[in-house]
Amino acid sequence: MRLRPSTLDLTLDRIAITGLGSINALGVGVAAFAEGLRAGSCGIGELSLFSSAGFRSSTAAEVKELHPPAWLPRATVRRASRTTLLALMAAAEAWRMAGLTEPGDAGVVIGTTTGGMAAGEECFRRMVVGEPGHRRLSDWLETPVSTPADAVAHAFACYGPRLTVSTACSSGANALGLAADWIRSGRAATVLCGGTDSLCQMTYSGFNALQALAREPCRPFDKNRAGLTLGEGAAMFVFEHWQHARQRGARIVGEFVAYGVSADAHHLTQPRPDGECAALAMRRALHEGGVAAEEIDYVNAHGTGTPLNDVVETRAIKAVLGARALQVPVSSTKSMIGHCLGAAGAIEALASLLAIRGGFVPPTATLESPDPECDLDYVPKLSRPAQLTTVLSNSYGFGGNNTSVIIRGYEG
Repeated sequence: MRLRPSTLDLTLDRIAITGLGSINALGVGVAAFAEGLRAGSCGIGELSLFSSAGFRSSTAAEVKELHPPAWLPRATVRRASRTTLLALMAAAEAWRMAGLTEPGDAGVVIGTTTGGMAAGEECFRRMVVGEPGHRRLSDWLETPVSTPADAVAHAFACYGPRLTVSTACSSGANALGLAADWIRSGRAATVLCGGTDSLCQMTYSGFNALQALAREPCRPFDKNRAGLTLGEGAAMFVFEHWQHARQRGARIVGEFVAYGVSADAHHLTQPRPDGECAALAMRRALHEGGVAAEEIDYVNAHGTGTPLNDVVETRAIKAVLGARALQVPVSSTKSMIGHCLGAAGAIEALASLLAIRGGFVPPTATLESPDPECDLDYVPKLSRPAQLTTVLSNSYGFGGNNTSVIIRGYEG
């Protein structure tokens, strides 16, 4: 498949990362996430948010401490869905790190699959059982998929472009790519971007119906892997035009280099077996960013732990990196935080940057018995020290939505 000529002038169009925010099963805040990744901690346990009776699986990677910031208006907290609260908490940390205090023309783009689905479930439950309150307009207003982006833009007085991305499990990664596009096209100088998703009964029952959930914590790239584990969380970034960040004296903590997108056009839930379109997304990211395959120091894999995905992704990585694929560490952080659906791409891009900044490669924490068909260096069980500069992170979604992003370290 041919690659179109890159239109980027990376000497002028660099994207500075000036803010980071995180919440997931490993804890609240970027520091907790980094510590958990380095330690190889596993945030997967028994589902407690709702009953798992009758389901194939009862495991999940839940956020245990969901305490909204005190400055958020009570009405906002009371009305907000779990997905929106996760986004607000991560956005608050990123906004604070970036040193942004005044309202302005910042854009907002957030990837999600559930949006206000949990709020909709609760409204529907009240309606079915005849509880009072199911006709309140305020409750139903939280149900659209766009509500997290709306709430974040309102909370931080962002008057720039606003968009919700919902491309299944590549949503968060695509949100980062679109944020970079907005900055490079002049639509915004600053964008608050990322992904958010919460556990809810609809998605949990759906993945159970697909028999896609493992009964035990997921084991990506393991020969005995039996499915994925659902998780929840949010990761948010502040992206800025490089010159804009420099002019206001912001601390730059990393660089978003490029992203690549492709579509399998193959099957609703199964990846294309030859991995060619997954490889195409990686090649497009490398090509668009002017990055040679030899520059990639680590690959944060999509790595769901399903029998098909892990083999296909292995093939795709080999196709892109060639003989060097055997020397490049590859790992799945889903082994620690589960599959956070629309938030996954943003969370894993953040994991990639934290690995660069911390000088380590996160492990595939639950990998015990390597699969002969998955024969790359999957960093089993324990993290390892490493000097990383440039990282490739993959996100693949149902419907054949493939996205790869490239993150580079920077301190200044």
